[in-house]
Amino acid sequence: MSDFHVGTQIYSGQTALDQLDDVQNQQIMLVCDPFLNDSQELQKIKNHFNHSNTIEVFADVKPNPPLENIEAGVTVFSTFKPTVMVAVGGGSAIDTAKAIRFFGEKLDQQKIACFIAIPTTSGTGSEVTNTAVVSDEKNNAKFPIIEDYLIPDIALLYPELVMSAPKSVSAFSGLDVLTHALEALVAKDANLFTDALAEKVIDVITHNLTTIYQQPDNYEVRELVHQASSAAGIAFNKAGLGITHAIVHQLGAMFHVPHGLACAMTLPYVVEYNAQDPKARAKYAAAARKAGLISGSTSDQVAVKKIIHQIKAMMRAMNCPQSLVKFGVKAADANEMVDRIIEGAKGDGTFPGNPIMPDDQALALIYKKVIGN
Repeated sequence: MSDFHVGTQIYSGQTALDQLDDVQNQQIMLVCDPFLNDSQELQKIKNHFNHSNTIEVFADVKPNPPLENIEAGVTVFSTFKPTVMVAVGGGSAIDTAKAIRFFGEKLDQQKIACFIAIPTTSGTGSEVTNTAVVSDEKNNAKFPIIEDYLIPDIALLYPELVMSAPKSVSAFSGLDVLTHALEALVAKDANLFTDALAEKVIDVITHNLTTIYQQPDNYEVRELVHQASSAAGIAFNKAGLGITHAIVHQLGAMFHVPHGLACAMTLPYVVEYNAQDPKARAKYAAAARKAGLISGSTSDQVAVKKIIHQIKAMMRAMNCPQSLVKFGVKAADANEMVDRIIEGAKGDGTFPGNPIMPDDQALALIYKKVIGN
């Protein structure tokens, strides 16, 4: 038996924040990126909560959420005892809120009544997923916390919040969305529902991501890509991911490459590898046809090459470095980490979802292609 359930109520558009007006008589712990604290954007969100609520802001959020910051947040959680949590920011802010909730509820034996996520990037899909990725900086490692109850109850997709994102953030986060879709498409737990979402996301991102890079104020396209980010999150939350993310989590921990950029560096070589599997190759090709990237008569093999070409072309159009070396990592330093990257990838929670299981040699080959020259 297969099942498909979307645990999040999603509101999208110019009036999405109006849903906050209904929150009354609550202890609200608001977790946000530090640059949002005291900003007009955050004040606009807070203004939707009436005076019957008490708000405590936790803004000590860092990229790739480290355990130390989460521990600080848990201290606030235990003292304030929130009944509602609101996460405002990119994937790191939402993941931080999830991790604070995870540890805080366990320590205090207290459950929050509602978890609301308001993403400010179109990328991670964390507002609709059950996963928080946490960093152990002392050991240069990342590990996921995966619990269905961590899926936010409500996601508010308010496009104006992503309009001011730096162009590089729009590029990297959008490439993360494309990676989620292409990985979910061929993941082991994929089904008709996740395929439909993944295929639509591939269509939206390949045709619109470079537009928002070039036209940051294009509201209509911003909203479309923002919705695609959540759709991809729903798809991979059920279907799973694969070795792109298994490798990428190591690149973030070892070399501090922004997650979406690391995904885009790695994705072409994983698509190439996975396409050895006839079923995966056929699914890639079907998605490419539906997105209009190729004609209906094009062979599956050529379709896969077109997807790879499309990823690299988008990276070039958005000035994204396509290898670790181009990013600034010394090739010698990267090559020294081959064994650690392989072991870390094999132990990553996303690894088992890949359609075919690579051996160490295959993983090393993919990683060495990502290193570049």
